[in-house]
Amino acid sequence: MTLGQSLIIGGLHFHVTRVLIAFGLVRWLVRRETGAATFKAIDGIFIAGVLTSSFLYILFSGEIELLNERLGGAYNAIGIYAIVRGVVRDFDDILHTVKILAILMIPLAVLFAVEYTTGMNPFSVFGGVPEYTQIREGKLRCQGPFGHPILAGTFGATAVPLFVGLWGYDKRHRWIVAGALLGATFLVVASSSSGPMLAYLGELIGLACWRIRSHMRSVRWGIAISLVVLHVIMKAPVWFLISRVSDLIGGSGWYRSALIDAFINHVDEWWLIGTSYTVHWMPTGVTVNSKMADIVNEYVQQGVKGGLLALVLLVWLITECFKTTGLAVRNTARFSEPNRFLIWSLGCGVLGHVVSFFSVAYFDQVSMFWFLDIGLIAAIVNSRKLPCQRDSVNGELLAS
Repeated sequence: MTLGQSLIIGGLHFHVTRVLIAFGLVRWLVRRETGAATFKAIDGIFIAGVLTSSFLYILFSGEIELLNERLGGAYNAIGIYAIVRGVVRDFDDILHTVKILAILMIPLAVLFAVEYTTGMNPFSVFGGVPEYTQIREGKLRCQGPFGHPILAGTFGATAVPLFVGLWGYDKRHRWIVAGALLGATFLVVASSSSGPMLAYLGELIGLACWRIRSHMRSVRWGIAISLVVLHVIMKAPVWFLISRVSDLIGGSGWYRSALIDAFINHVDEWWLIGTSYTVHWMPTGVTVNSKMADIVNEYVQQGVKGGLLALVLLVWLITECFKTTGLAVRNTARFSEPNRFLIWSLGCGVLGHVVSFFSVAYFDQVSMFWFLDIGLIAAIVNSRKLPCQRDSVNGELLAS
């Protein structure tokens, strides 16, 4: 659903997502699901990150005019996360959630196919998105109900690992999973955006690393050392690799590289509490705010909103997600191999978001699926029910 339909209550905009969050929270309270999950480190990091990026700058700068916008973002983030944490309690709930997402992906992909073939967005009847599809360099950039084609492609890309994990887990519904995989891949293609394509590629590499999962420490050190070496030998900083890749596959990679460069060069302006004035960082701004440059990077956006603390909390949250999935994958006493591969796929979904963050700052309903991924991973920690899975070879029931 687009964000074009909304209720205005006391000056606050409640679009469809926020209305659904309200109903979800009512269910959360009525069914007393508040105690379904114990509070863990990943929960604390997430909440601290939301509060910091939402209110730190307002608190110390006194720019109250930003309060409504920041309150809305905090409501979305904490509301969605609380619902996921209350409802998704164990491994079976994780599995059920991914199955539902797979079912929903198929009709969504069909509507994207209509837009791709006609150049007209079927979701425009709900408002909030243009009727005619964007075109860049002769290619249609489909966006469906999302606020931008990059976000639409990002949704498709970050859903792919979950469906791959489901494919390896359950053979009974593989025709649905196959349709979901094709649909998610089509969303990436139809968006005609380099960011989702890079996220898709990164996730495939992550899934392929399943075979060498016991050597991931060496892989991580290898990547880190390679980036340092490239930074030393390249004429431009290493983040201009984004521009080099964009030259090959298309997109505005130079702008994204230059934005990171400007972010670092102006660290004195944002590191303490963030800033509300960045228009001088880049050659172009945005029409909706004459004081701001076009922030097309989630890491930069966190720094701008809440200073160095907000950026550190985001990186810490990502690290905690990878740590949680890594520990679960190594827990062979509790999880069978199909279970562990599905958990690995959740980590690859986070990897997709990590890559996408370099090309876009989340601002519409795609952020829901980022919060969903974090909530699903947190549920692994709190899982009280040991998952069971039928072995794919001999059909015997495996109790973890």
